[in-house]
Amino acid sequence: RTLRYVPESSQDKIISDEDVFETLLKIFKALFINDFSRQAHILALFPEIKCKYLELLTVEQKRSKVNSCDHQSQHVFSPEEVLFSTLGFTITRDRSSLVSAGTGVFVTKGFVPKGMVVAMYPGTVYRKHEPIFFQSLGNPFIFRCIDGVLIDGNDKGLSRSVYRSCSRRDQFGPFQMSDESWLTAALQNPLAVGQYVNNCSQEKAANVCYQEFDVPGYFPVELKQYLPNIVYSHDIESHPRCVVLVTLRDIKQGEELFSNYYTLVS
Repeated sequence: RTLRYVPESSQDKIISDEDVFETLLKIFKALFINDFSRQAHILALFPEIKCKYLELLTVEQKRSKVNSCDHQSQHVFSPEEVLFSTLGFTITRDRSSLVSAGTGVFVTKGFVPKGMVVAMYPGTVYRKHEPIFFQSLGNPFIFRCIDGVLIDGNDKGLSRSVYRSCSRRDQFGPFQMSDESWLTAALQNPLAVGQYVNNCSQEKAANVCYQEFDVPGYFPVELKQYLPNIVYSHDIESHPRCVVLVTLRDIKQGEELFSNYYTLVS
């Protein structure tokens, strides 16, 4: 892998930021509701948030033909099941169909239409000129944004330690500002596997491309626990950078995702 290079004249948006925002909001809300009982410490402090999600939970229970409105008795689904019921597909890491490519990402269930957010690229976000030298040594998971921002999506070694340290540093009371679960095998956000999507080849054309997304300040604080990115510098006040992978065509069950590190969208 090499650092992604995108000329300044290119555009990096094939769907609007509003569409990215709405998709993330939809799946994160569903994950929050599914994990309602674990959110007790947040809900106890903020009754208005509890009230809002209890209403959403009741709607979900009616849709699922559950008679009881008591959230303590709800059935908890896996994050993958929540992803399927919300967006209509699941993805997973598995051995790539490319020889010697190692791990890849596959659509394991359902169907992903063109122009859909299908994955997220997790990792620590480094601004220009911030120290990343040691983390970058032999690291195939460094993603370069158009403006020079780097995202370290390595889930091992020093990169792993840096992410966890920054994530715990930024916790705000009971609120987690980012998701650490992508560093483990038990993903809390099932989309956070984008760093394992392999580059396309002559035999395997790209079916997804990268799109940068700055999380707006009005993003619900209770849902930030599902964002798989954290900013390295604590003293910089800016919107957290995320990178999503968007489908370039319809993708069917069983297909592997392939990106182009030099994808240009004109």
